[in-house]
Amino acid sequence: MGKLEDLTLLVEVVEAGGLAAAGRRMNLSPATMTARLKALEERYQTRFFNRSTRSIALTRAGEDFYHAALRVLEEMAQAESKLTQKEGVLSGSLRISAPSDFGRQYLSPALLDFSRLHPEVRSSVYLSENIVDLIANRLDMSVRFGNLPDSNLVTKFIRPNHRVLVAAKNYLETHGVPQHPAELHGHRCLVMEQRGTLMNEWRFEEQGEPAVVRVTPAMVCDDGALLRQWVLAGAGIASKSWWDVKRDVEQGRLTVLFADTFIGFSRHDKKQVGLQFVYPQRRFQPQQVTAFSEFFIHWLENE
Repeated sequence: MGKLEDLTLLVEVVEAGGLAAAGRRMNLSPATMTARLKALEERYQTRFFNRSTRSIALTRAGEDFYHAALRVLEEMAQAESKLTQKEGVLSGSLRISAPSDFGRQYLSPALLDFSRLHPEVRSSVYLSENIVDLIANRLDMSVRFGNLPDSNLVTKFIRPNHRVLVAAKNYLETHGVPQHPAELHGHRCLVMEQRGTLMNEWRFEEQGEPAVVRVTPAMVCDDGALLRQWVLAGAGIASKSWWDVKRDVEQGRLTVLFADTFIGFSRHDKKQVGLQFVYPQRRFQPQQVTAFSEFFIHWLENE
């Protein structure tokens, strides 16, 4: 193996979480991966991983080498991109994740418009309500809602956002409009589940005093687009991000409840919650990633 292959092997093992998974990415057998890693450690006379039958973890030397390898490979990719880039033509891959509902309503049509302008950019979109590991999934960027806890990710603000409680008018006509958060216990509440946890602790703040109402779910799902369909069908009351239901509210299909006091369903939520891009930490951002970030922010201004 050459030195660049050494670096690539190490990064693949770390990001895939093990030799077998990295081998599948690289189309190499477990035996070949084990032999190549052994040769790598012998070449540098250093153990990079602590290995057991169930797990693999970087040593201190491996951690340092991994971060150095990332920098070298990113600079190499950037140099190759500049060499192969045609004058004024974007190319390369663009891998993005986003929440399900937002991805379908906004990201997908924006990406179609972007691809018409830059047909040589190869785009991949992955929709999920769960927070996706950008490094392990080889993502260039992700759209995320909410106030993010401290992390080593790079963020870029897209638009203001907040959480809302919404219901269809036919539901409210049948079941009545709740006048106080405690009355939600008597209503059909539609609840998201994320990684096995129910998002049913709905948070309010009135005159500076916080309150939490633990609602009993009438229906549960793990997909934001499905949750929105249920609300529109009059199945109950749900908590959504403003951008998911903005068009429905503006066009009269949904009504916002407790607009002045509802905060959200996460302990990280505040009255304003983020709508942002997040990126892995990189010294060089690929040109197509930067270009789409700016394109999407301008595209969304017309929505």
